Amino acid sequence: MSDGFGREQALVLLEEWTMGESLRKHGLAVSVCTEAYGVREASRLELVGEAAAEFVGRYASAGLLHDMDYERHPTLEEHPFFGVAHLRELGWPEEVLHAILAHADYSGTPRESHLDKALFACDELAGFLTACALVKPSKSIHEVEVAGVKKKMKDKAFARAVKREDITDGAELLGLSVEEHVGNCLRAMQARAGELGLEGHASQG
Repeated sequence: MSDGFGREQALVLLEEWTMGESLRKHGLAVSVCTEAYGVREASRLELVGEAAAEFVGRYASAGLLHDMDYERHPTLEEHPFFGVAHLRELGWPEEVLHAILAHADYSGTPRESHLDKALFACDELAGFLTACALVKPSKSIHEVEVAGVKKKMKDKAFARAVKREDITDGAELLGLSVEEHVGNCLRAMQARAGELGLEGHASQG
């Protein structure tokens, strides 16, 4: 990234602020899903080359950084405000900061840009898809299917911390059906299963 505020720098910050493996993996998963929507939007806007790379990089970075302060500052008073203040000091683009603030309902920041909407839409869903993969005997995201995800969404006992309404509201914000949104994020995570630790292991047979 030419502006020095891309995925690589975001990953360094995530690892510096977050020691927990599961929260790091959550940041990666949300980033992968949000980045996929950045690619779609860049294509719609007919961006190419460096402009497209920079545009998509902001989506990936917002995903990586949205919970970067959560481990140190988990309260509603502090998260994501501490992280955003630090990123602002470092000179990160306001577009990324706005999206990070907007992913938290209680921040009072409206979801306006496509990036704001994509980050919010992908946050809970990425966690839910990870949970769906980890209950498979193989622990593989490749075995997860859209129909199975929809079924699990109705099972209130499964991954109960995940807010289902954020997934459905997020799809609506993006102008998609829940099936389309789940499918988009599932394909994005399957394509990068290795780096998400969700490749799983082959079942014996």
